[in-house]
Amino acid sequence: MNQDLPFLPEAENRGEREAIGAASFILSLRAKGIRDTALLRAMELVPREVFAPRRFTDLARTEVALPLPCGQTMTGPATVAAMLLALGVQPGQRVLEVGTGSGYVTALLARLGADVTSVERFNTLAESAAQHLKIVEAGKVRLEVGDGLAVRVRERFDRILLNGACQEIPETVTALLAPGSRLVGALTVDGMPHLMRIERDAEGELKQNLGASLRISPLVTGIAATL
Repeated sequence: MNQDLPFLPEAENRGEREAIGAASFILSLRAKGIRDTALLRAMELVPREVFAPRRFTDLARTEVALPLPCGQTMTGPATVAAMLLALGVQPGQRVLEVGTGSGYVTALLARLGADVTSVERFNTLAESAAQHLKIVEAGKVRLEVGDGLAVRVRERFDRILLNGACQEIPETVTALLAPGSRLVGALTVDGMPHLMRIERDAEGELKQNLGASLRISPLVTGIAATL
């Protein structure tokens, strides 16, 4: 007798619930104006619950920012989607991500086909993110522990993503933009973070565009002395 048979209905119900949850998650993003097919597909396939703290996995597919260790925050899905939509990642592009956090956005960038260098100032978060990325079998990702806003010599990126709000965008970061490349982050204006997109044109000039307000935590500079 097959001893596994009594457990099949429960497994099927769990799978059905997960499928319904994933579908609702994507529909909620579409309702917020996210229509890019590749981005929606990436957010459908990368399970946010893998990256969320265990006590909050039931909230992973909802529009909620979740607390992370080291006093950090896992940004809400709609904000993540808005930033990735503005970033406009194309397969094969080199992307610098500042602020790895849980690794969720890193996994989305990899799913979109990017070659990702992600920098996290907290060693604890970097180690946890590495485990999460291994679970979801993320693509080309290199994790670094350090100050993502520090000077990087002789490096250029097609896209740069700042996972947090800055009072100003440092020149050490904009210097990494090659002609035709783009940076997306959040700029704090009158106490409120706003979506910021910076592009370097073919002549090397920088063009800035300030967008809608975002719910996102401040981006802290420097390497964490502890954790």
